[in-house]
Amino acid sequence: MVNRSSQLSRRAFMVGVAGAAGGLAMPVGAQETMSNSTEMESQVKGSVRHNISSFRALDWEPFFSDLRNGAILVDITSRALHFWSEDQSIYKLYPCSVPLSEDLTRRGRTKVVKKVEGPSWRPTPEMKKRNPEWPDYVPPGPDNPLGTHALYLSWRYYRIHGTHDTRKIGRRSSNGCIGLYNEHIAELFGLAKIGTQVLLI
Repeated sequence: MVNRSSQLSRRAFMVGVAGAAGGLAMPVGAQETMSNSTEMESQVKGSVRHNISSFRALDWEPFFSDLRNGAILVDITSRALHFWSEDQSIYKLYPCSVPLSEDLTRRGRTKVVKKVEGPSWRPTPEMKKRNPEWPDYVPPGPDNPLGTHALYLSWRYYRIHGTHDTRKIGRRSSNGCIGLYNEHIAELFGLAKIGTQVLLI
């Protein structure tokens, strides 16, 4: 027989982790019993809003001097991720989750430095200070906040990753990372290379 208090404790942890990594990894049935708030969301004034900004195709030229190794543009305002392949034969546009607040948002140029299928997750030192009860490590799998795939950026602790909680996409819902639906990050994972240019605006 399953201990209900341990179930609730586990769910409470997973809700808190959602704000930490931009995604919540829990079964659909458990998601339905949870509210949309997270530990970090409670610190942000106002409610978490759905994406109401324009969601449209863009040209790469205003943002990149070339497409060497391909290019990823993340538009924080429209909550959209754009990808162009090096030979310009592929263009993809994905809805994404973005950081909860401006102080958690980083803009500028970086690049993909590592690709991991089935990523593990560790809270940052700042997350552990706020939430000492969180585990030091979450292995790959359905409870991992990074979803099925992750692109690690040259900025420490920043990633473009999947999420098992589809409610996060199109919202301000992360501590800095960019989240995609698992099927979208799997596709982007196959397209992006080590060295793919990344620009957050």
